[in-house]
Amino acid sequence: MELLDILDEKGNKIGIKERDEVHKDGDWHKVAFIFVVNDKGEIILQKRSKDKGSNPNKWTASASGHLAVGDTNIQGARRELEEEIGITVKEDELEYLCTVKEQWCDEKRKISHIAIVYLLFKNVTIGELTLQEEEVAEVKYVNYKDFEKMVQEKNEDIVKHDEIYAEVLKVLHKKFDLS
Repeated sequence: MELLDILDEKGNKIGIKERDEVHKDGDWHKVAFIFVVNDKGEIILQKRSKDKGSNPNKWTASASGHLAVGDTNIQGARRELEEEIGITVKEDELEYLCTVKEQWCDEKRKISHIAIVYLLFKNVTIGELTLQEEEVAEVKYVNYKDFEKMVQEKNEDIVKHDEIYAEVLKVLHKKFDLS
């Protein structure tokens, strides 16, 4: 059973609930998104497992997931990065980018989460990653400009996190555009 801190809309902790109940009730909770970027401006994207309850077989951040009860933002981000793709980092290696509130519903769940977004600028060899089978089907590098096209074209193969992706792409344009 996965327990999550439930929050008010401002992010203050107001209780604890089991993950399925949080999603059934639409309670606010925190998630972490980590984008690993190499020195060529390529982002590691992960393809979610076909067995995931939401967005199976879709591409998303390098790693992402719920913050467990008592996690700090950085603890949750580091754990997800290690669990999902096998990258271990120190706290100061992750660069905080932004916080984004997202809400959506489908026939099974009501999602209200506060996403804490981090960047990791690191050259990583895909073949050296250890993928968590139940979470991640595969990973690949995608140039940030190609990723931007995927987002702009509303590509059905990626998980919809438009505001998060826009913030990531702003930073990558500043860092990698030569003009």
